Amino acid sequence: MPLPRLLIFDLDGTLIDSSRDLCNSVNAALAHVGKPELPNELISSYIGDGAAMLVRRALGDPNDLDSQDPADSTDDLFHRAFAHFLEFYRDHKLDYTLPYPGVIESLTAIRILHPHLPMAVLTNKPVIPSRAICEALGLAPFFFQNYGGNSFPTKKPDPEGLLALIAEANARGTVHITPADTVMIGDSDVDVLTARRCGARSLGCTFGLAPHALALAKPDVTVAQASEWLTALGL
Repeated sequence: MPLPRLLIFDLDGTLIDSSRDLCNSVNAALAHVGKPELPNELISSYIGDGAAMLVRRALGDPNDLDSQDPADSTDDLFHRAFAHFLEFYRDHKLDYTLPYPGVIESLTAIRILHPHLPMAVLTNKPVIPSRAICEALGLAPFFFQNYGGNSFPTKKPDPEGLLALIAEANARGTVHITPADTVMIGDSDVDVLTARRCGARSLGCTFGLAPHALALAKPDVTVAQASEWLTALGL
């Protein structure tokens, strides 16, 4: 892979293993509205398109792929479940969540070897918990920006957030960065499609939450662990 000038990281399933806390929060929300709990493996397969879509899928909504933002729904059951999910997750987001093995070491190595290479986070998780988690786990200092699923009118795989980060990186630096100079690093088809839709490159993490969907999306390169990032990126 040609040397990148900008690295954009997904959060859940890429930088952090948050599946247990997310699953516990979903099951707490289901119990709150009188619905049966679901297996963690099933809930994990619903992660990646934002908190609202995660809850709607857990509720079994057959229209979960509708293009409208599920948070705009007038469904009272959804809103009660979603509100409880957000409340529970706010208090329990760091019960079990940790960076994946090799993440801190790889980010540290990138920063040492390439001190001026800009890095940022683009996740579909709401921005407040995303930033709080990165602060608590020591990830925040590596990134010039952290945008979430509610930072823009659209979420990934719409490229709006990625394009905004490219523009922001250009405003901060002296080297012009194009989408082709940018690599989106993530664990799902959502991240691959986000990169593809703006002309960026993609690095897929098969250790994350959606390896099957990732494989079908065919990222430019894949790694089995975070310690392989530097080699895969040509760094």
